Amino acid sequence: MLAAIHIHIQWIVGTIFIILYSVTILGLVLVIITENRNPLKTIPWVIVLLLAPGIGLLFYFFFGQDNRKLRIISRRTYKRIMKRPQEGKLPQDSCSVPAPYQPLVTLLSNSNQSSLLYGSDITIYTNGPDKFHDLIQEIKKATHHIHLQYYIFCDDEIGNQIKKLLIEKAKAGVQVRVLYDDVGCWKVKNRFFNEMRENGIEVYAFLKVAFPILTSKVNYRNHRKIVVIDGKVGFMGGMNIADRYNKGTDWGTWRDTHFKIVGRGVHGLQAAFLIDWYVVSKKLLNEKIYYPPLPIYSEDNIMQIATSGPVGQWRTLLQATVFTIANAKKYIFIQTPYFLPTEGINQALQTAALGGVDVRLMLPKRSDTRTANMATHSFIDEMVKAGVKVYFYKPGFLHSKLLVTDDELTCIGSANMDFRSFEHNFEINSFVYQPSFAHQMRKVFLHDMHNCERLVPSRWLRRPRKQRIAESFMRLFSPLL
Repeated sequence: MLAAIHIHIQWIVGTIFIILYSVTILGLVLVIITENRNPLKTIPWVIVLLLAPGIGLLFYFFFGQDNRKLRIISRRTYKRIMKRPQEGKLPQDSCSVPAPYQPLVTLLSNSNQSSLLYGSDITIYTNGPDKFHDLIQEIKKATHHIHLQYYIFCDDEIGNQIKKLLIEKAKAGVQVRVLYDDVGCWKVKNRFFNEMRENGIEVYAFLKVAFPILTSKVNYRNHRKIVVIDGKVGFMGGMNIADRYNKGTDWGTWRDTHFKIVGRGVHGLQAAFLIDWYVVSKKLLNEKIYYPPLPIYSEDNIMQIATSGPVGQWRTLLQATVFTIANAKKYIFIQTPYFLPTEGINQALQTAALGGVDVRLMLPKRSDTRTANMATHSFIDEMVKAGVKVYFYKPGFLHSKLLVTDDELTCIGSANMDFRSFEHNFEINSFVYQPSFAHQMRKVFLHDMHNCERLVPSRWLRRPRKQRIAESFMRLFSPLL
């Protein structure tokens, strides 16, 4: 009798669990559908949740949630921080922005409140030693504040050298603030950052992953690299703080690109840093001391510094990149370590190439991530068929992020040409409307071509079927790579 009752109770509990579980899955499917996402994204999630609900629910919790409507900073606070770079800005119609890019200026202004910043000087770094030498020298000169934000801040030789210097400046009375990405620095021991805190440096991890509360945020990382010193000098680009940028890897050099900005463009970097700083610290820094008056260093340099991320209504950098590609008339030169394009970029590049624009895409011959490299290869087929010229960088890993068009516009910053950068990461890019700078970056690209092998379409398209199937399979996971 007791055994029968026990079995009956188990049946009731099991039935209730199945009902609740089914309601949860169906409810989640309904939520995904009503979010009105791209059908190409909606359908796979619905299929996974219905066919493999257990695994699907777990993956959706980690990687699938749509945070576009989430606000990590209030509109009022955002406007207060962005107000400073806009003070003294030039009206759009008074700037010599090339006519084809006037709508891009408006786009970045409307979607990102990005101001036209006039008169900066930009130094280009194509290797780690030069970048870190100048960064260290500028840190030594700091008198009021040092704001430093990196996706990766390694506990290695260069990392400890910079940490020691930051501690010295903090003890000398300079305000030092450090932001690092929690996932990017997972391999770094807590004691590395605690030593900074113990010596007067304010240090925060961005979107710290604390199980189980913030586990769903593990897919949304801050990939920005920003340094601002006294509001006068700034650094941005593709390099993190790690020895590999100086010493390379055991299989080759680490080719990257970074930039030092002197002048009003620094105010755009400052605003981006202070927004992220407020998000993690809830401390609003908006005093004029962080935006000092600056002289004009270059008469024809006009730039807009824009950010994007997984929150907010617009995918600013994706939209701006599509616009830039679609409006090129002569050439489009791209360097990126990972090429996993959204459908919009995919179509824009093919359309440009088919329309006679000289489209060149430079990728690493060998990647630091095999799965991403395999998925990248699946997209190359469509590119070469449309007439895109593809180059593989041979000496080591190409980590540079560059888009230059028509000797008029250059896009530089932290964003790769992939789903993760455009959809999931917090990124920062600068759009520079200066012919001489575009010409410089074009020369950098052409110089790198001497270290590349040109992909031969006829050979590429005949690679083994087994390889192509594996690459196509990895392409399914492009949004997660």
